Amino acid sequence: MFDLEKIIRPNIKMLTPYSSARDEYRGGTDILLDANESPYGSALNRYPDPYQTKLKQAIGKAKGIEVSSIFIGNGSDEAIDLLFRAYCEPKVDKAYIFSPTYGMYRVSAQVNNVELVELPLTVEFELPSIDMIKDSITSRGLFFICSPNNPTGNIYSLDVISEIAKAFDGLVILDEAYIDFSNSKSGTCLLDKIDNLVVLQTMSKAYGLAGLRLGLAYANKKIISVLNKIKPPYNVNTLSQEKGLEALNEKNSKIREKQISEIICQRERMFKALNELPITVEVFPSQGNFILAIFTNPQQILESLRNEGIIIRDRRSQIKNGLRISIGNPDENTKLINTLNELCK
Repeated sequence: MFDLEKIIRPNIKMLTPYSSARDEYRGGTDILLDANESPYGSALNRYPDPYQTKLKQAIGKAKGIEVSSIFIGNGSDEAIDLLFRAYCEPKVDKAYIFSPTYGMYRVSAQVNNVELVELPLTVEFELPSIDMIKDSITSRGLFFICSPNNPTGNIYSLDVISEIAKAFDGLVILDEAYIDFSNSKSGTCLLDKIDNLVVLQTMSKAYGLAGLRLGLAYANKKIISVLNKIKPPYNVNTLSQEKGLEALNEKNSKIREKQISEIICQRERMFKALNELPITVEVFPSQGNFILAIFTNPQQILESLRNEGIIIRDRRSQIKNGLRISIGNPDENTKLINTLNELCK
C-alpha cells in the first residue's frame, strides 16, 4: 500500500485549517448571527456551502464515487495549485509532464517554486517507453498526464498510467478534462486500486459551463481531506453550485449527451475537411472537442480567419506550424471550412 502520509509537506500536515461559521454549525435554522453576513437580500446574502454537499452527492451518484473522494474547486486549476501546495516541497520535489501538454502545469510549478521535468512525447505524440519514463524519475512530487491530451487530442493507455503510478513515489494526476468526447474508459475505475492517483475532470467542456469554473478531483479520501484542509473556505460560490446541480438533472443530462454526440460528429466532419486542404501538412486524430493540425502557412491562416471574425488557437510555441481548432456548432464549422477553402484559392 502506498503511504500517503509520507508525501504530505510537513507544514501542511501540521496546519490547523480555518474553521468557517458554516463548519461550526450546519443545522437547520432561520436565524444566522454567526458569520457577519447581511440579514437582508436574497439567498445570496449567505455564504455558500463550503463543502458543496448537494453538488457532491449528485456527482457521486452520477459517477459512482463516494462523496468523501470528491473535491470541487474553482476550476481544475485550483485543484492543480492545491496539489502543488500540499504534496510538492519547493526546491526539493519535482513535477513531471509529457510535452507538449496543458500549459497550467508549468505555470503552477513556477508559482510554487517547483522544478518541472519535461518528458517529450514521440513524433506521433505517444508516450515514451515505460523504461524511459521510470529512468527519468529522480524525485517524488507530482506527475501530470493529460488524457485526452491538450493540444494533441490523443489518449493514453490506463495500463501504462497504472505502471507509472506504481513506479512513482508521489501523486499521479490524470487530467481528463476532455474524457466525455473520447471512447476511452475513465481512470476513475483505478481509484480503488491505486492510492496515489488523482483524476481531474471539469464541467467546463462537455457540460458547457466554463463560465461557472467548476473543476472536479477524484482521489483517495485522505488526499481529498488534505485539499479540503487547505482550500479557501468558500471556494465555490452559491450560483455555481446551483447551476452545477441543475446540469446534472435528467433533462439536462439528455441534452448534454445529444450535444456531445453532435460535437463528435462535427469533429469527424472537420477532420475530413482539413485533410482535404492543400495548405494542410498533417491533421491529428482527436478524442477531444478540438483538432490539432499542421499548416504550410499558419500565420496567414490566423490572420485570414481573424479578418472573418474567427479565432483559433496558435500552438506554434509548442508544435511547429501547429494550430488548434475547437469544434463549434455546424454553422460556425461551415464558416471556418469555407474561409479556409477561399484562402486556398
